[in-house]
Amino acid sequence: MKFVGAVPCRATVCLTRKWQPGEFNMARAAATSRSARRGTSLSERGSVFVVDDDPSIRTSLNRLLREHGFAATLFDSAGALLHHGSFDKAICIVLDIDLNGRSGIDLRRQLAEEGVTAPVIYITGNDSSANRAAAVASGCIAYLVKPFTAQSLIESVARASAA
Repeated sequence: MKFVGAVPCRATVCLTRKWQPGEFNMARAAATSRSARRGTSLSERGSVFVVDDDPSIRTSLNRLLREHGFAATLFDSAGALLHHGSFDKAICIVLDIDLNGRSGIDLRRQLAEEGVTAPVIYITGNDSSANRAAAVASGCIAYLVKPFTAQSLIESVARASAA
């Protein structure tokens, strides 16, 4: 296993990783196996909430998640996510750090203050040490820099689903 970069997030490590052929499906298979033992499919357990102001990113992530057996609920803004609620149905929240003038990190803090415990996966096109430090401090299971690999997102979602 070869790591290109890593940032610690709570007790896990956020990875940008080079994968061997077929290797990324191992985390997904493990999560599916745990769900099968419980008698539920991953999609019955909930949905991945995706919050990004870029429609092409939302569409791409929706397609990717569906291809890997995850249901997705898409939001174009922080306000849309807050209005929707139903956070108990979220497997995790994939959250863009820059949401058209609103900080995804500030949104995460607000959700935590309101008692939302869904795991957060940050995505960003504007990587900086300040963003990384703030993301880690706010609590996340992954910090992915655009463009990120499909495998890195699916592994992070599978990890959140298995928790």
